[in-house]
Amino acid sequence: MASELRVNTLKDASGNNSIATSFVANGSAKAWLKFDQVSGNVVRDSFNLSSLTDIAAAQAGINFTNSFANDDYAMTGTGSNTYSNSQSKDIVKLSDVTDTTSLSNVCIKYGGQANGEDVNNISVVHHGDLA
Repeated sequence: MASELRVNTLKDASGNNSIATSFVANGSAKAWLKFDQVSGNVVRDSFNLSSLTDIAAAQAGINFTNSFANDDYAMTGTGSNTYSNSQSKDIVKLSDVTDTTSLSNVCIKYGGQANGEDVNNISVVHHGDLA
């Protein structure tokens, strides 16, 4: 038997610190993943990820299981190599590839790098409204 719980507000165990459930739903990540690009785009863990595509060196296509309502979702990420140059990398959207509601294209860069580099510790998070 399926059940449904409907509430407007959540509170902590002492009855304080309330928050509307809409803030919880709207503020939660709608997709995230952690992967290793050096070993061939090995996904370590993920949520709402259908597949990960190797586009080119330092570039990956993130395909979502459930699409976003539009292509204006927010993406943040970071990366580093745990085996050598541990300098933190920035995860940026590819400017020459158009994102869609079901695909986000990212590039791993740092400083003034023109092409970026494959790294083995990448984390990416997407926020937005699902379709």
